Amino acid sequence: MEQYDELYRLYDEVDTDTLRDYQDFVDVFPPVDSRVALEYWQDASDELASRKDDIREAFPEAGGTFAEVAATTSRDQAFTALDLLTKYERGVNVLVLDVDETLRSAGGTDNEIPRETLHMLTEFHEAGTPIVICTGQTLENVKGFLIQGLGNEIVHSGRVSVVYEAGTGVFTPGHGSETKQLLYEDLDPGIREVFDEVRTRVVSDAPESIRRGCHLQGNEFNVTLKPNFETGSDRAREIIDEALVYELELLGEALARHLDAGADRVVEWTKAHYAAADPEIRGVLEATGAVPDADAGEVPPEATDLLERIDVAYYEADAAEVGSLELNKVVGVRAAFDVLGIDDPFAMVMGDSKSDFRVMRWVEEEGKGIAAAPEHSSRDVLDHVISTDELVFDRGRAADPLRTVYALNRLSRVVR
Repeated sequence: MEQYDELYRLYDEVDTDTLRDYQDFVDVFPPVDSRVALEYWQDASDELASRKDDIREAFPEAGGTFAEVAATTSRDQAFTALDLLTKYERGVNVLVLDVDETLRSAGGTDNEIPRETLHMLTEFHEAGTPIVICTGQTLENVKGFLIQGLGNEIVHSGRVSVVYEAGTGVFTPGHGSETKQLLYEDLDPGIREVFDEVRTRVVSDAPESIRRGCHLQGNEFNVTLKPNFETGSDRAREIIDEALVYELELLGEALARHLDAGADRVVEWTKAHYAAADPEIRGVLEATGAVPDADAGEVPPEATDLLERIDVAYYEADAAEVGSLELNKVVGVRAAFDVLGIDDPFAMVMGDSKSDFRVMRWVEEEGKGIAAAPEHSSRDVLDHVISTDELVFDRGRAADPLRTVYALNRLSRVVR
């Protein structure tokens, strides 16, 4: 219990709130061309250094670590970090981070990654911790905002990897022939033909309402329809529900040609399969009057074998997507770890959706890490995070669990 006693003493005897205020100001002070402002920043920097020196003197054995922990984390975050260290007996050696509604959130940060969060990612990078961005977005979108937020040097350092389109590809700059891996190229040719047909027809054959109300996301492989209305709005919900039904019908028709079977029947099998697999999809089919004229138990084995390799994902008022169950974020993360040379991962996985849940469950089952999630996450994600380490954070506050892990890693160096 000595380490807990020392941490209690640190937060009882030191004005850590003021210390963190100084640290935050020094870290995220905006670039300005003002002599007075720069002098103010220098005064704050000097005061911060002085207060950290006082902590080093008061805690001779671990003063440097305690000074950084106190300047970065709140009391609750620090004790959560120590609890995690006691439980797992190691620090985190890689970050696996979703982007939309996790690192950034339209709920209060103008859909940009907050500067505080970007700074924490920079701190991890400087400490040598690899960062895996794991997202359903296209590679070009991710590269753009990462370079803008973190800088070209960090993104191309060789310690940052991007798992994009929910696992269809991995991009790790600075690794030669392994820099870009197109994981979808390893799929069975028949499955790729089905996707090619769905992608070719998804816009040209769409009803006018979908052509006007949706756009096709510029993916390399996945077929994703996004609303032309504000995400989360009633109009977005309505058009994405319609798009989901449309994609199921397209998929069924493509599978019918692959199976050499009647299109109408295979469409009903397709809807029945995914309705049985996902209550949200069943709810949309019921609400739109598209309930399948078949039962999942009626689907023949040859059709089931194909359907079980294809993922249909519904994100309410946000997206309807056809992807591959053989290519998911877990597959992508494993590939990223291989390229980054992480042989014994202990990851912090942060995310909010079903695809992130797969990664969280994988690291938990394999003893490869911990998970954190925003409070607005899907039910499965929240249930998992609450039942493991309770690392739930407020919307737009992704920096909070990152601060906790920062403290965990610092403490792991001195606490035995």
